[in-house]
Amino acid sequence: MVNHTMFFDVAVDSEPLDHVSFELFAEKFPKTAENVRALSTEEKGFGYKGPCFHRIIPAFMCQGGDFTHHNGTGGKSIYGEKFEDEKFILKRTGPGILSMANSGPNTNCSVFHLHCQDGVVGWQACSLWQGERRHEYFGGHRAIWVQEWQDQQEDHHC
Repeated sequence: MVNHTMFFDVAVDSEPLDHVSFELFAEKFPKTAENVRALSTEEKGFGYKGPCFHRIIPAFMCQGGDFTHHNGTGGKSIYGEKFEDEKFILKRTGPGILSMANSGPNTNCSVFHLHCQDGVVGWQACSLWQGERRHEYFGGHRAIWVQEWQDQQEDHHC
């Protein structure tokens, strides 16, 4: 199975800020990786082009990928409205991870969390308990973003 690389071109108020890419771990998370890959290319007629981060908590995380309601309550997967969890096999190993956001078991769609800490953003495959919720982390490599981006996001809304 091939691990694909996807990327985001990040802009603030239409001004380009950065180009960030990461590997999707298709071998460990085939359904999740294919969902994110296809949403990135918009080959199904819908996907990530244009949506912004609708929720930002400085030094913690940015949430995005809701291309239907633009507030975290929408989004959809290539498999239908939602799709089931795959695996929670890897542990969190450091700051900055990309994960599927969900509203409980088996409710993955297109919405994701991008975890940040001290201006550093990175991606690791792992799982993390959040109270009764579990989020699936599924790919990546480490990338550095400037703290200025998070600071700018505090005053900007999509």
